[in-house]
Amino acid sequence: MVVKENKQIKKTLKGLTLEELREYFLYIDEPAFRAEQVFKWMYGDLVDDFGEMNNLPKSLRQRLSKEFNIDTLSLVTSKISTSTKTKKYIFETAEGNKIESVVIPERKRTTLCVSTQVGCPLDCKFCATGLMGYKKNLTAGEIFDQFKLSSKDYKDGEITNIVYMGMGEPLLNFKETVKSLEIFAEELTTGVSLKKITVSTAGIAPKIKELDETGLNVKLAFSLHSCFEDIRSSIMPINEKYSLKENIEVLKDYAKRTGTRITFEYVMLKDINDRSEDIKALAKLMSTMPSKLNIIPFNSLKHMNPSGLAGELESSSRDKIQWFADKLREKNITVMLRNTQGDDIAAACGQLAYPKTHFPRKGADN
Repeated sequence: MVVKENKQIKKTLKGLTLEELREYFLYIDEPAFRAEQVFKWMYGDLVDDFGEMNNLPKSLRQRLSKEFNIDTLSLVTSKISTSTKTKKYIFETAEGNKIESVVIPERKRTTLCVSTQVGCPLDCKFCATGLMGYKKNLTAGEIFDQFKLSSKDYKDGEITNIVYMGMGEPLLNFKETVKSLEIFAEELTTGVSLKKITVSTAGIAPKIKELDETGLNVKLAFSLHSCFEDIRSSIMPINEKYSLKENIEVLKDYAKRTGTRITFEYVMLKDINDRSEDIKALAKLMSTMPSKLNIIPFNSLKHMNPSGLAGELESSSRDKIQWFADKLREKNITVMLRNTQGDDIAAACGQLAYPKTHFPRKGADN
């Protein structure tokens, strides 16, 4: 874990769990309780400077300031949707990579969508992030600092929920994703408990099982998009490696052991997954485990491909989406219709990516 300061690489404590901090302070011959103090300052009080940690000896504060940075990201810019007040943030890592996070205000909650990778290796055909390719995994500190920096900047309400649904596949960055969840799980951490956190996955079956075994009991969202193996493989190549059948088995186990409902994410694609047979298959699948369905309109990828190369996919019409949802509800399926939020700033579901044309003026806040 490193951050960049005046072209010098400097280590950071951000991203270390409470247990890892205890190990560090014992290693430098400091009492173990220093870990709780520093942990609370970093993750509870969200401080930016070791000098603010006034219950630490001055000599220790000076040592930490000399050897470490606290922050892992810097805020480049942000933009607010004129229609929904959704706010997108562009952050920069130490290496100069850009990542995006989104704050989504709703009537009863305010949700932060965080990224876990720079880019994504999965190449789902309806997602802009895959068009970037994959660059690197984010550290637990970089995941947490999206929450920290967004919380400090966002003035219209407190962030109440977090979804790991931004750029990247969280379960392909398993170690750092779990470490970040362990940090949020601690009582000393501010703001959002695990009960208000959802991890989304495109379907990495062995890692779903591993996540289950951690005992964190975090909510799980599964990017489904089709109940048919051949169709799902055509729009989500990862299905060829980890089949829907394999994923469904571990999802059943996850729901049973954790006592949570699986959220199935379903982007509506014209003439691909909006047919009567899709309704029948969805109803059959969802009857096998506690679950609910989020229906999402397909959002344009033109910001990544202005020439229209991504134009092969088309969203189902508004009427077709409503018909689809109504038919599922008739079969006693819990369905949530998700309105597009932030598509005017390329912040809607499936639109997160960082082409060079985005936010060219560093520091602009629109």
